[in-house]
Amino acid sequence: MQIILLEKVVNLGNLGDIVKVKDGYARNFLIPNKRARRATKEAIAEFEVRRAELEKIAADKLAAAQALGEKMAGLSVQISQKAGVDGRLFGSVTNADIAVTLTKQGFAVEKAQVRMPEGPLKTVGDHPVQVSLHTDVHVDITVSVLGEHV
Repeated sequence: MQIILLEKVVNLGNLGDIVKVKDGYARNFLIPNKRARRATKEAIAEFEVRRAELEKIAADKLAAAQALGEKMAGLSVQISQKAGVDGRLFGSVTNADIAVTLTKQGFAVEKAQVRMPEGPLKTVGDHPVQVSLHTDVHVDITVSVLGEHV
């Protein structure tokens, strides 16, 4: 399916690009989330009329993400979990746990924005985690997992 992007999408293209994607990806994700429209002649003409407005909205989102990123840079978050004597956790610390902790500290972060390349944290200690605030803004934070001995 040919679509026109209404915002920058990772590994796909920038605002205004006309790209071909699989039908399901367009119908189930891009179009319902207002990230794209079908690339019909009418949609392309309407996009060209609204292009400046959409670019301004995208620039505002990027500026807000950069400002939040500057506040979060180098942040250290502490999370307590039950742990055994050897330092391994009973359970794990997931991206949802980190997102909830960041939200309590005043940073509006969703769990999908927390990137954990090695998967959930299963040991006590300091772990580097990346938060993706925007397609162009990534912030590294440190998650300190504290063990509660039972």
